[in-house]
Amino acid sequence: MRKIRKGDDVVVLTGKDKGSRGSVLRVVDGKQVVVENINIARKHQKPNPQRGIAGGIVSMEMPLDISNVALFNPVKGGPDRVGFKVLEDGRKVRFFKSTGEVVDV
Repeated sequence: MRKIRKGDDVVVLTGKDKGSRGSVLRVVDGKQVVVENINIARKHQKPNPQRGIAGGIVSMEMPLDISNVALFNPVKGGPDRVGFKVLEDGRKVRFFKSTGEVVDV
């Protein structure tokens, strides 16, 4: 079980986009995450008529290290650390360390 998953709302802790919020689009190898509209890079792309790809300069999201993002806590209004605990019914869930509130419902 991962602390940060696809679809989570995260805050960037370091780098050029520090303080920015976005949702996780995908997790890459369990070590990096791609966040929506964060860490944008411009890439020169060759046209490929067979696939219908136009050439030019395209902007794309690049992966960030998972240690540079933290889950957004709506109660606290900022980033928060995440832990795991097992509920009485046997489910393993994530919870916010500062408030103790369960992330997964």
